[in-house]
Amino acid sequence: MNPFDNISSKNKIKLLKLLEAQVLNLNRGISLTKRYRNYNIIGIVEKGSIEISKMDLEGNTNIIDEIYENDVFVINEKVREEDDISIKEDNTRVIIFDYDYIILNLSNNNEYFNQFIKNMYVILNEKIKERNKRIEIISKKTIREKILAYLNIEFNKTGSKNIYLPFYLKDLASYLAVDRSAMSRELKNLKDEGFIDVKGRRIIILYK
Repeated sequence: MNPFDNISSKNKIKLLKLLEAQVLNLNRGISLTKRYRNYNIIGIVEKGSIEISKMDLEGNTNIIDEIYENDVFVINEKVREEDDISIKEDNTRVIIFDYDYIILNLSNNNEYFNQFIKNMYVILNEKIKERNKRIEIISKKTIREKILAYLNIEFNKTGSKNIYLPFYLKDLASYLAVDRSAMSRELKNLKDEGFIDVKGRRIIILYK
């Protein structure tokens, strides 16, 4: 869903003005966390993508989420200094506004504002569902179980045996919270045993 579904272009302009939003065009590698750490920020990716990473106790950086077009992210004072939300690709366009402006306008009777709140509720609800699915995946004990759990969830979304990864294999390892080399070995084992076929960023399920 687009956060601006059922909102006209004219009313979108009014909405962004109401929320005192910033529309930013940014290039890869720019850290949004460093810019907005002391604010309560809600962001919308209109174009491109960003990634959210966390550093573990051993100093390793793990990608925990990737945000693509029409998705939403949050920056607040609870974000640790060693964690980061950064631009993943050039020419990424994000809309940034302060959470407080939503609170201030909750009594607003503008139809476009109310529609925006409904859209945001649906998007955030879907994000919660996705987060629960990831918890289900990483709670598995072995790398094989995590890979198969991920593939089964993706299969159930579309019913297609062709799973197109939204990220590269190194990022899949971070998503599954496993070592990249160990995951690559397990993918090879699954391929050799006839469970899957791997072609670039496409994994074909053969066991269904």
